Amino acid sequence: MRVLRVILPLFLFVFASAESGTPERHFTFHYAFTVHNINSGFPLRIWIPLAHSDDFQTVRVISQTGDLPLRRTRAAYGNEMLFAETGKADKQDYSFEVVYDVVRRQSSAHAAGLLRVADRQRLLSPDKLVPVKGIPAELAERQAANVKGGDYEKARAFYEYVLANMRYDKSGTGWGHGDALYACSAKHGNCTDFHALFISMARSQHIPARFEIGFSIPTDKHSGEIPGYHCWADFYSQNRGWIPVDISEAWKHPEQREFFFGHWDENRVQFSVGRDIRLSPTQAGEALNYFVYPYVELGGQQYLNVANHFSFEDVGTRSITAAGN
Repeated sequence: MRVLRVILPLFLFVFASAESGTPERHFTFHYAFTVHNINSGFPLRIWIPLAHSDDFQTVRVISQTGDLPLRRTRAAYGNEMLFAETGKADKQDYSFEVVYDVVRRQSSAHAAGLLRVADRQRLLSPDKLVPVKGIPAELAERQAANVKGGDYEKARAFYEYVLANMRYDKSGTGWGHGDALYACSAKHGNCTDFHALFISMARSQHIPARFEIGFSIPTDKHSGEIPGYHCWADFYSQNRGWIPVDISEAWKHPEQREFFFGHWDENRVQFSVGRDIRLSPTQAGEALNYFVYPYVELGGQQYLNVANHFSFEDVGTRSITAAGN
C-alpha cells in the first residue's frame, strides 16, 4: 500500500486543546515485541503493560494482535495490562503488537481530596530500592532543616538537591535500576535513579510520592522509533494536591528547571505507576522493579529473550513543541 505523507518543516510551536487551552499532542504509538527461541512444550505466560486514559491522557487501543489470545487485567495502583498464556508452547517465536491513539495533555498541579489511609500508607512506605531511612533520609533531613514552609517547599528543596547533585549519565554499570542508595553514592544515572532519590527523600519526610513510567515522545520529529522508556514522579501536598516533577528532564533542559517542578509536558505517554509490581494474574517470579516492558515467564521462570520495538507518529498536520516554550 502506498502512503502519502505531508512533509512539515520541523520548526516547533505549541498547539492547544480547543476546549481548555492546555497544550496537547496527538499521536499513534506502536508497542511491539517478539519472544524468541522458545523451547516447545513448556508453559508460557506473557504480561504486557497497557496504557489507559487518565486526567492527562486520552488513550484508545486501535488494535491488539498476537500469537496467543489476549485478555485485559488490572492490578495494584490501577495498572492495566494484557495477559496471554499457553500451557504448552508450540512455536519458536511469539509476536505481539498493540497500537494506540493517544492525546496527551500538558500536566500541572491538580487538586485532590484527602488521600485514603491505605493509599497514603503505601505511598509513604519503602520500596526494595527506595528506602525511607538511612542516607536518603539523612540528606532529606538536612535539606528540610533549611526550609521555611511545609511539604510543598520541602519537596522543592529535594527537587533542587537532586538536580544539583545528580548527573544524567548512563556510563558504567549500576544505573537504570531506580536505586536511591546508588544515586546517593554514584551521583549519576538515568531518570529512574533521579526519581528514586527524590521519592526516597520525600517519603522520609512524610510526603507521599509515586513513580510513573512510560515513554518520551521526541520533539524534533513527527515520527520514528523510540529507543526506550522514560519515567517521572509526583508528590502529594496537603494544600495543593498532586504536584508533577520531572527532574531528569530539568537536568537535560536547564532552561525548563522551573517548568518541570509542577508540570509534565505533553510529549510523553504513561503506562504504569509504582515499584515492586505484582501483576495480574500474579507472576511466579519476584515483584517487578517497574513495569514498562513486557514480562515473560517460561516454565515458571522469567524469560529474557524478548526483542522490543516502539515507535510513534503524530496525527494530523499540527506541529509540536518542547514543553514550557
